Amino acid sequence: MEASLIRLRSLALRNTRQLPSRRKFPLPTCPFRAISTTPISRRRRRRAVEPRPPLKIEFNYDDLDPEARREYDLMSSEDKARYQADYIAMEEHMNSPEVEAILNAEVTNAANAIQHKFPRGPDRLERVRPGYLAKGEVDQEGSPPDEEYKGDDISSTGHGELEQHREKREYARIAAWEMPMLSKLAKPFTLPALDQPLRFRYTNYMGETHPAANKIVLEFCTTDLPDLTPPQRAKLIKLVGVRYNPETDNVKMSCEMFETQAQNKRYLGDLVDTLIAEAKNPDDMYEDVPYDFRHHKFKPKIEFPEEWKMTDERREELGKEVERKALEEGKREEAGRITDGMAIIREHVRSLRAPSPALQSKALPEAKTGKKGAKERLKARQSR
Repeated sequence: MEASLIRLRSLALRNTRQLPSRRKFPLPTCPFRAISTTPISRRRRRRAVEPRPPLKIEFNYDDLDPEARREYDLMSSEDKARYQADYIAMEEHMNSPEVEAILNAEVTNAANAIQHKFPRGPDRLERVRPGYLAKGEVDQEGSPPDEEYKGDDISSTGHGELEQHREKREYARIAAWEMPMLSKLAKPFTLPALDQPLRFRYTNYMGETHPAANKIVLEFCTTDLPDLTPPQRAKLIKLVGVRYNPETDNVKMSCEMFETQAQNKRYLGDLVDTLIAEAKNPDDMYEDVPYDFRHHKFKPKIEFPEEWKMTDERREELGKEVERKALEEGKREEAGRITDGMAIIREHVRSLRAPSPALQSKALPEAKTGKKGAKERLKARQSR
């Protein structure tokens, strides 16, 4: 057997013409066998289970938790000795083979129950391809495949129409049942008093979320602010800057930096108080600073000319002029100096003569089309 293997190796080297590489480690010695499809199987040696040496259990103060340490420190010497003996006895009982066998059996039963309740699936999960509805989503791999359409649902456009219908019905219920109750809270409108010069404007988008829903706009007139002298008013106009309209004498400012409308309104109110307090500060009245209205474009106001306005004298004069023109036109009509266009057209229509019957009979076949019309035209030509 060994001679046949040596000869087979020499034949392989002759065909490949390559020298065998030197192996760093010797080949493992194993019995040779004839060529077969079954692999060589080796018998696994079982290790002998060595008995575990008995544990030497001692009392250790560091193994106690903080609460047990406090209780142990309060004990007397006899109670400490009794506590140590009980501790060692409990540890020996828990580490005994009988207790370990019971615990191992309980753990094995619990593992079998869990495996029976939650069976293990295949090691390699099949890749679920995302459906058409998951295209464009961020997590396409986690999207389930499309359900089979069974003709029992409507399109997305139809769902949108239903959503709008539900919203309309909701507002209809509010208008029918809740809005009539608001009449109890209605208050008569009264004009703002002179001590209320600030005007706040809110914007509501009827339940829809909008980034400008918390915006508050404040307007006030500088002449309506109480207890302001002309120099203080001039300083206030210079402080507000581009928010002042010189044509209407109005100051307009807004705020939307906070999340709620109440916070933005409070901020604008505090800002107006700060401006008024700074305008009343006599340290620097900005008298050397001129007005700067370059931000405002003055639009020319076109007024209707006074001489074009209708007065009683002008209305009487125009009436006399209309009567004079009507009288002159009547005189020209009586004298026959006005040409009547309708009369000329009627005379021209009467002067036209009807076509002769022969021409009319020859003209009819020309108007017809198709095979029948072609035959009639051919007969008409032959008759000529």
